[in-house]
Amino acid sequence: MSRRTTRPKRSATAGARTPAITAQSPCPCGLPATYADCCGRLHAGTVAAPTCEALMRSRYAAFVVRDEAYLLRTWHPDTRPPAVDFDPGMRWVRLEILETTDGSAFHSTGTVTFRAHYTDNGRPDLLHEKSRFVRSEGAWVYSTAVFVD
Repeated sequence: MSRRTTRPKRSATAGARTPAITAQSPCPCGLPATYADCCGRLHAGTVAAPTCEALMRSRYAAFVVRDEAYLLRTWHPDTRPPAVDFDPGMRWVRLEILETTDGSAFHSTGTVTFRAHYTDNGRPDLLHEKSRFVRSEGAWVYSTAVFVD
Protein backbone atom coordinates (compact mmCIF):
# COMPACT_ATOMS: atom_id res chain seq x y z
CA MET A 1 0.00 0.00 0.00
CA SER A 2 1.49 3.29 -0.99
CA ARG A 3 1.34 6.54 0.89
CA ARG A 4 -0.38 9.38 -0.84
CA THR A 5 0.68 12.95 -0.39
CA THR A 6 -2.68 14.28 -1.56
CA ARG A 7 -6.12 12.92 -0.99
CA PRO A 8 -7.89 11.44 -3.99
CA LYS A 9 -11.07 13.20 -5.05
CA ARG A 10 -14.21 11.34 -4.02
CA SER A 11 -16.72 10.67 -6.71
CA ALA A 12 -20.35 11.56 -6.16
CA THR A 13 -21.20 7.85 -6.28
CA ALA A 14 -18.58 6.79 -3.74
CA GLY A 15 -21.22 6.35 -1.05
CA ALA A 16 -20.93 7.11 2.63
CA ARG A 17 -17.82 6.29 4.58
CA THR A 18 -17.91 3.13 6.64
CA PRO A 19 -19.24 4.02 10.08
CA ALA A 20 -16.57 3.93 12.77
CA ILE A 21 -16.52 0.67 14.67
CA THR A 22 -16.08 1.19 18.41
CA ALA A 23 -15.46 -1.34 21.15
CA GLN A 24 -19.20 -1.34 21.95
CA SER A 25 -20.39 -1.60 18.34
CA PRO A 26 -21.93 -4.88 17.20
CA CYS A 27 -19.15 -7.04 15.80
CA PRO A 28 -19.04 -6.81 11.99
CA CYS A 29 -18.55 -10.59 11.73
CA GLY A 30 -22.24 -11.12 12.48
CA LEU A 31 -21.99 -12.92 15.82
CA PRO A 32 -24.13 -11.50 18.64
CA ALA A 33 -21.34 -9.76 20.59
CA THR A 34 -19.66 -6.40 20.72
CA TYR A 35 -16.57 -5.80 18.64
CA ALA A 36 -14.45 -5.65 21.83
CA ASP A 37 -15.73 -9.04 23.04
CA CYS A 38 -15.53 -10.73 19.64
CA CYS A 39 -13.11 -9.96 16.79
CA GLY A 40 -11.57 -6.94 18.52
CA ARG A 41 -9.75 -9.30 20.92
CA LEU A 42 -8.22 -11.17 17.98
CA HIS A 43 -7.26 -7.96 16.20
CA ALA A 44 -5.57 -6.71 19.38
CA GLY A 45 -3.62 -9.96 19.66
CA THR A 46 -4.91 -10.83 23.14
CA VAL A 47 -6.32 -14.17 21.92
CA ALA A 48 -5.84 -16.34 18.86
CA ALA A 49 -8.63 -17.72 16.69
CA PRO A 50 -9.52 -21.18 18.02
CA THR A 51 -11.02 -22.37 14.71
CA CYS A 52 -10.70 -21.54 11.05
CA GLU A 53 -14.26 -20.17 11.08
CA ALA A 54 -13.33 -17.79 13.91
CA LEU A 55 -10.30 -16.70 11.87
CA MET A 56 -12.49 -16.20 8.78
CA ARG A 57 -14.92 -14.05 10.76
CA SER A 58 -12.09 -12.01 12.29
CA ARG A 59 -10.46 -11.47 8.89
CA TYR A 60 -13.78 -10.25 7.45
CA ALA A 61 -14.08 -7.85 10.41
CA ALA A 62 -10.49 -6.73 9.77
CA PHE A 63 -11.48 -5.79 6.22
CA VAL A 64 -14.41 -3.81 7.65
CA VAL A 65 -12.19 -1.87 10.08
CA ARG A 66 -9.26 -1.83 7.62
CA ASP A 67 -6.80 -3.52 9.95
CA GLU A 68 -3.98 -4.28 7.52
CA ALA A 69 -1.59 -5.49 10.23
CA TYR A 70 -4.02 -8.19 11.38
CA LEU A 71 -4.76 -9.33 7.84
CA LEU A 72 -1.08 -9.70 7.02
CA ARG A 73 -0.33 -11.38 10.37
CA THR A 74 -3.02 -14.01 9.72
CA TRP A 75 -2.01 -14.69 6.10
CA HIS A 76 0.23 -17.68 5.36
CA PRO A 77 3.77 -16.48 4.58
CA ASP A 78 3.82 -18.45 1.29
CA THR A 79 0.80 -16.58 -0.12
CA ARG A 80 0.86 -13.27 1.80
CA PRO A 81 1.03 -10.11 -0.33
CA PRO A 82 3.37 -7.28 0.68
CA ALA A 83 0.40 -5.03 1.53
CA VAL A 84 -3.39 -4.90 1.54
CA ASP A 85 -4.87 -2.38 -0.86
CA PHE A 86 -8.18 -1.19 0.57
CA ASP A 87 -10.55 0.26 -2.04
CA PRO A 88 -11.95 3.54 -0.68
CA GLY A 89 -15.23 3.02 -2.58
CA MET A 90 -15.86 -0.41 -1.06
CA ARG A 91 -17.98 -0.89 2.06
CA TRP A 92 -18.37 -4.37 3.58
CA VAL A 93 -21.98 -4.94 4.64
CA ARG A 94 -22.58 -8.50 5.86
CA LEU A 95 -20.96 -11.92 6.16
CA GLU A 96 -22.73 -15.24 5.61
CA ILE A 97 -20.94 -18.46 6.59
CA LEU A 98 -22.32 -21.22 4.35
CA GLU A 99 -20.16 -24.21 5.24
CA THR A 100 -17.18 -25.10 7.40
CA THR A 101 -15.15 -28.29 7.03
CA ASP A 102 -12.62 -29.36 9.65
CA GLY A 103 -10.72 -26.40 11.12
CA SER A 104 -11.21 -27.16 14.82
CA ALA A 105 -8.61 -27.59 17.55
CA PHE A 106 -8.22 -31.20 16.39
CA HIS A 107 -7.38 -30.37 12.75
CA SER A 108 -4.43 -28.93 10.88
CA THR A 109 -6.45 -27.70 7.88
CA GLY A 110 -9.95 -26.45 7.26
CA THR A 111 -12.14 -24.60 4.81
CA VAL A 112 -14.85 -21.98 5.13
CA THR A 113 -17.30 -21.23 2.33
CA PHE A 114 -18.89 -17.82 2.69
CA ARG A 115 -20.58 -14.90 1.02
CA ALA A 116 -19.32 -11.44 1.90
CA HIS A 117 -21.78 -8.75 0.86
CA TYR A 118 -20.45 -5.30 0.03
CA THR A 119 -21.17 -2.15 -1.91
CA ASP A 120 -18.75 -0.82 -4.50
CA ASN A 121 -19.30 2.89 -4.99
CA GLY A 122 -22.85 2.35 -3.77
CA ARG A 123 -23.60 -0.67 -6.00
CA PRO A 124 -24.36 -3.90 -4.09
CA ASP A 125 -22.26 -6.95 -4.88
CA LEU A 126 -20.91 -10.05 -3.16
CA LEU A 127 -17.82 -12.19 -2.89
CA HIS A 128 -18.57 -15.94 -2.83
CA GLU A 129 -15.47 -17.84 -1.81
CA LYS A 130 -14.20 -21.09 -0.34
CA SER A 131 -11.16 -20.19 1.77
CA ARG A 132 -8.54 -22.69 2.88
CA PHE A 133 -6.87 -22.35 6.26
CA VAL A 134 -3.87 -24.14 7.72
CA ARG A 135 -2.01 -24.12 10.99
CA SER A 136 1.32 -22.32 10.87
CA GLU A 137 3.45 -22.29 14.00
CA GLY A 138 0.39 -23.44 15.96
CA ALA A 139 -1.97 -20.69 14.79
CA TRP A 140 -4.67 -20.68 12.12
CA VAL A 141 -3.75 -18.67 9.03
CA TYR A 142 -5.46 -17.98 5.71
CA SER A 143 -3.78 -19.85 2.87
CA THR A 144 -5.68 -19.76 -0.42
CA ALA A 145 -9.14 -19.36 -1.89
CA VAL A 146 -11.31 -20.61 -4.69
CA PHE A 147 -13.97 -18.22 -5.97
CA VAL A 148 -17.37 -19.85 -6.21
CA ASP A 149 -19.67 -18.90 -9.09
